[in-house]
Amino acid sequence: MKTLEPAEKRHEETAADRGEGLKVLVVDDNELHAEGTAEALRAIGYECVIATSGKAGARKIESDDFDVVLTDLRMPDLDGLALLRKVKDEGHDAQVVVITGQGDVKTAVEAMRQGAANFLTKPVGLPELRAIVDKAAEDVRRNRALRQLRRQLDAKFGFEGVIGDSQGMHDALERMKKFAPTDVTVLIQGETGTGKELVAKAIHNNSSRKNRPFIEINCTATTEHLLDDLLFGHEKGAFTGADRMRKGLFEEANGGTLFLDEIGDMPLNLQAKLLKVLEDQKVYRIGSNEAIKVNVRVLSATYKDLEAAVANKEFRQDLYFRLKVVTIKLPPLRQRREDIVLLVWHFIKEFRITFSKPIERVDDAVIEALKRYAWPGNVRELRNLIQGMVVLDTNGVLGLDDLHAADTEGRFQGPAPAPSGSDTLIGRPLAEIERYYSEKTLELTGGNREEASKLLGIGERTLYRKFREWKEQDQIKEALQASEGNRAEAARRLGLSEAKLTSKMKKLGLVRE
Repeated sequence: MKTLEPAEKRHEETAADRGEGLKVLVVDDNELHAEGTAEALRAIGYECVIATSGKAGARKIESDDFDVVLTDLRMPDLDGLALLRKVKDEGHDAQVVVITGQGDVKTAVEAMRQGAANFLTKPVGLPELRAIVDKAAEDVRRNRALRQLRRQLDAKFGFEGVIGDSQGMHDALERMKKFAPTDVTVLIQGETGTGKELVAKAIHNNSSRKNRPFIEINCTATTEHLLDDLLFGHEKGAFTGADRMRKGLFEEANGGTLFLDEIGDMPLNLQAKLLKVLEDQKVYRIGSNEAIKVNVRVLSATYKDLEAAVANKEFRQDLYFRLKVVTIKLPPLRQRREDIVLLVWHFIKEFRITFSKPIERVDDAVIEALKRYAWPGNVRELRNLIQGMVVLDTNGVLGLDDLHAADTEGRFQGPAPAPSGSDTLIGRPLAEIERYYSEKTLELTGGNREEASKLLGIGERTLYRKFREWKEQDQIKEALQASEGNRAEAARRLGLSEAKLTSKMKKLGLVRE
């Protein structure tokens, strides 16, 4: 790497706080290069730590938290790709930037594929260095803001993407939050499509094992022999075709979590082997008598009534009690219709970013139709429908046209249902959630509308317009409340004609057309 002169001599910096509060690890086996790079970044506010070998960099990553890791690719003891893998495998938040020679661009591209934020080619120019580190730092800030926002939303509506405001979901969410940090086995019960896999991942991500493997397997999706092999592995020559040793999923998940989906369909012979593993925390590969110690948390899920299966001798009673130390029951969507609007907004937020679609609202008739449907496919069916509607939408409003276009099975092809409720839209859940989400995002970005709009996946002008409309809504509601609902008096208080007030209320969605 080209030696960088002191920043004061190379570039006149007027904003020396760009990297304020962020820590950068510079890893380079050429100490002079490392010092020059660190000095250039310190001049614009970054706190820099230097490591002059790959192994020294690895030790610092283990002992400290960094926001950006800037590493040379070629080092004799431990190269930049190995450091990148260490950062990713151990679940660190740091953005990794790799510095490479001209002849190593192909390797640098591989580093990007493995999760590097960017790469620099030697000789490194000061403006390019600062620009790329600034970009990595910006991504760090954005990711932190998103995580913080998700935590705040979880506190109000859910847990790690599992959301709901119905009593059944409140009970499930409370149990998830209570038992996720422990190591107890958890049995997740619910119909197909209720989100059992999402619950398992949320439990894992909020446990002490979150930086270790999360491995899942569907016990229905394979034969008994193959399931045995997948779970426990085999030795070379254990059976015809076993030309090499293979670890099982218990070994692969060591230190982490193994999620056994549709455990109720596991054959009885394998149930006995699974029980033994849960009791002893040891596995035996097929064709071997040598015990292998494992430390695995087991989560399982089923749509079946396991108590009935035990009574019918289709499921081992001892395994059933071993699996259900904690039980989490997910209600079907038809029993939590009050969550439909919350879920619709959650999926719109996801898909409008994925497909770059500026979806702003959902027609009331669509919400009414969704609430009346039985949802045999549960939350998964709703998610797929909203995805189709967002993809097909052309005007930023999910209406009956989008519903009918996405409804390839004819579930909603009848006449539009009549809207229910009073003649006001004040307090409707969708608007309430959207406003909460937007206000919290703006708060997290310190009032920066540009940054907030990026996090929300909408244009800055659209966000400004929404906040202006919400302010107008609040003013009108206050005037109506002070006037005890008398629209003429409310208009006088606001300095408007009654006709103008009515027009504004229609535009803002406070009354129906």
